[in-house]
Amino acid sequence: MEVLTIIYILLLLIVGLIVFSVVQIKSAGMNVKDFAEFIQANQILDNLYEVSINYEKMSSKEKLIFLMEAEKVFSAFDKVPNMLWEDEYQKYNKILDIYRDIKILRWNEK
Repeated sequence: MEVLTIIYILLLLIVGLIVFSVVQIKSAGMNVKDFAEFIQANQILDNLYEVSINYEKMSSKEKLIFLMEAEKVFSAFDKVPNMLWEDEYQKYNKILDIYRDIKILRWNEK
């Protein structure tokens, strides 16, 4: 009986934390879906940052994939307040610069 009581209290605590998180996200003016996309985009940003070190050696297909993934990141980051991703600004800016470089190279090829 004591075990069931502990499990019940833990479940209530977890549900309470989830509700509190959703309320905080809503009070910041965001949708929960947008926040979840931002978290995923943050992981993609880290991966793109690692790849961007040697972007000049990428094939045209790899550059195209880089462009598509970068656009997903930009879209997700635009939906959340800037104060959430101030720590990632340097990475974001580097990816944006490389995105522009690749776009310019593609335009010049056409």
